[in-house]
Amino acid sequence: MRRMFGIALCLLVLVFAGLFGYGALGYWDAVRQADTYAARADALIADGRGPDDLGIERLRQLILVQDPGFLDHAGVDLSTAGAGLTTISQSLSKRLGFEEFRPGVGKIRQTGFAMGLEHQLAKDQILALWLDTVEMGRGPEGWMTGFFEASDSIYGRAPAKLADQEYYRLLAVLIAPGQFRLLEEDVELNDRASRIAKLASGDCSPESQSDVWLDGCA
Repeated sequence: MRRMFGIALCLLVLVFAGLFGYGALGYWDAVRQADTYAARADALIADGRGPDDLGIERLRQLILVQDPGFLDHAGVDLSTAGAGLTTISQSLSKRLGFEEFRPGVGKIRQTGFAMGLEHQLAKDQILALWLDTVEMGRGPEGWMTGFFEASDSIYGRAPAKLADQEYYRLLAVLIAPGQFRLLEEDVELNDRASRIAKLASGDCSPESQSDVWLDGCA
């Protein structure tokens, strides 16, 4: 019996060691490529496609919807009400750190990668890269990638120049770009945009950490 227990304990230790090592691999991959990512982010910011180009209030709204604890966490957030289950840094890590992200054990490497990005890059650099790589659904010429690109493709203007409801629709599509339709009259998309408007004005708050459909803002 003791022998079986010892074997089971050793296997458990090996599993945890393997998971830790997989996360550490993601961390060091991010660190190793940090200079390249920083240069790319700085170029986006210089080109007028950084987070400050959204405007102070629009940037606040985006963070409030996507990752309320973004300015304070180090890549992972397991406590903030809102969309904290997958932080902006973790979301960016899916696109920078994987050729094809698969849920499950891939979350371990994704989290390590996100922590590496947070350690090496400034918050505005992470946001600039996220804004440039985020998926935005279908546009006039096919699938759209990038928040500024979607704003220009759908509305012909930069995000800072959009009407509030137009901007809220862009924020709304982020959670399900394959489901929502910016080009059409999408009832579900408009409903979520309305909930985001309530959230942004302080009239409601999410009921759970994961947000999903902003149930607290119905």
